[in-house]
Amino acid sequence: MNRDLKARIYGILEPGDEDSRYFDPFIMGLIVLNVIAVVLETVDWLYARYSLLFYAFELFSVSVFTVEYILRVWSCTANPSFKDPIFGRLRFMATPLSIVDLLAVLPFYLPVFITDLRFLRSLRLFRLFRVLKLARYSESLQTFVDVIRLKKEELMLMFFAIMILLVISSSLMYNAEHEAQPEAFSSIPAAMWWGIVTLATVGYGDVYPITPWGKFIGSIVVILGIGLFALPTGVLASGFSEVLAQKKREPKDHFVCPHCGRHIECDLASAAEPASHDGPVNKMER
Repeated sequence: MNRDLKARIYGILEPGDEDSRYFDPFIMGLIVLNVIAVVLETVDWLYARYSLLFYAFELFSVSVFTVEYILRVWSCTANPSFKDPIFGRLRFMATPLSIVDLLAVLPFYLPVFITDLRFLRSLRLFRLFRVLKLARYSESLQTFVDVIRLKKEELMLMFFAIMILLVISSSLMYNAEHEAQPEAFSSIPAAMWWGIVTLATVGYGDVYPITPWGKFIGSIVVILGIGLFALPTGVLASGFSEVLAQKKREPKDHFVCPHCGRHIECDLASAAEPASHDGPVNKMER
């Protein structure tokens, strides 16, 4: 009985499951309302007039998210990947989405242990982490996460190359402009601000080279930045194509076993065929 209840709760909390068709829209709507509330709380007159309403909504939201997190940790053993009662739950709690779930409620409980008012005021903005919970329920956001996971090695390589170019260009610009502009290019870390806005081809104009050697370096860095920042775009576009093509190849008819949590793929057309003398009636494949 306890095992069936655990599997049922796991099915309700797991996005895309048949049992979660009412729970998913409720949680998604609550997340969106929380983000709106965090934004509106920054309006002083609005927060002063409806502070009790804001607090009541925050209390309700934290209660729901806390119960959801506890039930997820308790029922995760219904999934064969986390079947161990102790280490399985610890591995589940270390997954990225579980960490996001914890960050969604943690700012509410931290003031109990921390009394620094400046830190407590900053914790209010940390509630925006709740918007990341949408990645669990939105198929589009989940597709984006799948693309990042698929192309993480290529993206890390691009990031490493950008960091190397940033350090080299900032060092060269520091040597070229330090004497002419000791305040703007006071150190290599200070010159990195120029390197970032130049590599990103933003160019705010608050820091720029004035020496001939500095202008030459800046021109080269701008050209390299255009090409280097175009590479991740191509990698992400390729990743989206691969992930979407893979999802189209996957069978659309699948169910989740309430006992083991595994996906059961079923050919409905074959299952609907009448029984023959040579084979079973139901051609269901796990």
